[in-house]
Amino acid sequence: MKSIVAKALFNSHSYTEYRKLVTDLLLEGKSTGNEQSESLTNYSKLNETRMNRLEKTITISETVISKLQNLDNHYIWLVISEGWCGDAAQILPILNKMALASDKKVDLRIVLRDENEELMSHYLTNGGRAIPKVIVICKEAGIVRADWGPRPKGATELMEKHKREIGPIDEKIKTDLQLWYLADKGISVQEELVEIMENIQYNRL
Repeated sequence: MKSIVAKALFNSHSYTEYRKLVTDLLLEGKSTGNEQSESLTNYSKLNETRMNRLEKTITISETVISKLQNLDNHYIWLVISEGWCGDAAQILPILNKMALASDKKVDLRIVLRDENEELMSHYLTNGGRAIPKVIVICKEAGIVRADWGPRPKGATELMEKHKREIGPIDEKIKTDLQLWYLADKGISVQEELVEIMENIQYNRL
């Protein structure tokens, strides 16, 4: 597993590099990933707008900042993502702001799912390649301590309820999910990630 993670880290992007990669591909009429389609490109365009907005509006709570800055060790958050993924567009700007506020305790790195199939295969959700996935790595030891994703608990529950009561993913649930993220204002992502980091720090994971 160490070699798989090391290979992924070698091929990883900073948040700024990831944003530029997605933007540059859109200028060519493409999305990230092995599959190319008009719908995926349109999702990527929509996500660009979302991420630009979130970068301006998302705030990290003082409590979260304090907990991140007081971590005993340094960590890498290695995120598996793709530019067309709606959940990733909602979550990555939050992770970036958390990392920036952490006083260098957290280093955010991003890899593309379709370019890192071996890594993705170790972090499936119910057998599927759902993203984003955050892999928490202790920088000093180079070992994986935890993982999180592909979405916060509240958003997951919303999706599961839809599948139980209505069926497959449709435009309604996509809209409802985006409204959930809008109302949540990034709080759930912050709280869930900080809880994981505290559990690692106090050896509860």
